[in-house]
This record gives sequence, structure tokens and C-alpha cells, in this order.
Amino acid sequence: MLNKVVCLAIPGTAPFEFGVVCEVFGIDRSDMGGPRFDFAIATADPGEVPMSLGFSMNIPNDLSIAADADLIAVPAHKIGPVDERYLEVIRAAEARGAWVLSVCSGAFVLAQAGILEGRRATTHWMHADRLSAEYPGIEVDPDVLFVQDGKVVTGAGTAAGIDAALHIVREEYGATATNVIARRMVVPPQRDGGQSQYIPTPVPECRSDAFALVIEWMLEHLDQDLTVDQLARRALMSGRTFARRFRAETGTTPAAWLNRQRILRAQTELEQTDDGLEQIAQRSGFGTAAVMRHHFLKVLGTTPTAYRRAFGARVAG
Repeated sequence: MLNKVVCLAIPGTAPFEFGVVCEVFGIDRSDMGGPRFDFAIATADPGEVPMSLGFSMNIPNDLSIAADADLIAVPAHKIGPVDERYLEVIRAAEARGAWVLSVCSGAFVLAQAGILEGRRATTHWMHADRLSAEYPGIEVDPDVLFVQDGKVVTGAGTAAGIDAALHIVREEYGATATNVIARRMVVPPQRDGGQSQYIPTPVPECRSDAFALVIEWMLEHLDQDLTVDQLARRALMSGRTFARRFRAETGTTPAAWLNRQRILRAQTELEQTDDGLEQIAQRSGFGTAAVMRHHFLKVLGTTPTAYRRAFGARVAG
């Protein structure tokens, strides 16, 4: 079980991405049913550590506290050579089977440590070509928010670090705990695509108030058979215009969006209730347990029964 998390404060670290790691893993949310992590920040030379924007932070812990961490997090960092001591910490974490997370250009630090060789990874789209050129042994995907390969998770630019960090929480604690953190952070809980080495782009929030209202209605009626024409009428558009605008707003099709939300609804119910699979399938909009099982296998790589066994028992405990 993920417990001890250590964030590396490397000179030149970007404060926003650093803050993302601290926000997800450094706040005790046990009063709301969320996880509480043993969180610490470490640097090679304790004391003042310069950040990328011209100010410094005082970090009292050296790298020895990272020796038994369950997760090592590397925020965005000014691209360039990194002190070998940080790289040794990262290599040791990967070798003992701990999680390793990078945010944005932090992927370059993981690449210097050698743990991305032969792996799929991502970084900020502005740096993707450079990462590919400097480390040709890495399969760089610039079109996703984050990638998991084994227990190494690389996040794309800036706020995508939230998605990557929440993905790790979900892998360890399930959807309910992840929702607690997301709700406190006032962000949508991003879901993964269920593949071990590739996570497609989760759905962003809508920029249009009109579409936000339609999406809110869709969430309230997931158990119904929702068609594009029906949704288009609610938005006062033609079916073709609605489908085009929906993709522009959310980055995906109405059908794909609905399927993702139905899986999320089913995950939550599997964790929080003892209801039968047929009941959950109907309330989630899948209709039957067989259809729900098909989508769980396709998207999450597991069955509803196995998912409940993994996460429902933890919630009950």
C-alpha cells in the first residue's frame, strides 16, 4: 500500500508543479475519508534550494529519507544536467519496485537516471521532440496527459501532473479515495484508460456554459439511453453541429464521454455498495452486467467483480 511519499526538491524546480505534488500527497484528508500519506520533501544539500522563478525554499531533509519511500515524485525542472545523487535515488526507487512520478519536464530527470529506456513516456508537448531526440530509446507520446509503464508514471505539462498523481492514488486506493482528493482540490477526478502502459487523454472541463448544462444533465441521466439527437435538441443544435461542438469542447465524442462517466459511476457503486452487478449496470447506464463487464475489461483491464474485490473490501475495512 502506498504510504510514504518523498518529493525531490532539485535546484531549478518549478513551483507550480512542485505545489501539485504537495497538494495531492501532502494534505491529510482522512477526516473526509481520503488517504493520509507520510509526506516529505528532500534535497541533496539541505538548506536553501533555488526554484525556477528566482526565489528559494528552505528544505531541511536530505536524500536519506527517500531510501524507503513508496513513491518518489520529481516535479518539473529546468532541463539540464542533474546532480547524480538525485539520479541514484530515482534508480534505487525503481529497482525496489516503488512508484516513480514525474511532472512535465521532470521526465528529463527520469531519463537521465536511465529508468525510461525502453519505456513509453510523456512530457510537456513543447519538450516532447527534445526528449525523443536526446533519448531515442524512449517511446515519447506527446498527445496524452500521462503515461504509466510499470510503476513509472510520467505526466505531461503543468496541470496534467494532477491527473498523473490522482491516477497513482486511484491505482492504490480506488475511485472513492481519489474523488475525495479531487473534490477538495476542486478538479474533476480524471480516469485512466485501463491499459498498463498507455492512458488516453481524460476529458477536460467545458469552456461553454451551454455545454456545461448539457453535460450536467447527461450525468443526471446516465441510466438512460442517450442519443446524439436527443442531446442536440437539449442544446438547441442539429445533431451534426452538437457532435462537432462537443468534441471541440471536451476533446472526445458524446458516446466516449458517456462510456467513461458510466464506468466511473459503476466503480463508485462497486466500492460503496453491496448491490448486485445487474442493479449497478442498470443505474450506470450499461443495461446489463454482461455489457458492463465488457466495458470494464476493455477500458480498465479488469472485471467488475475483481474491481470490487480489490477496492470494495478496502472501503469496508
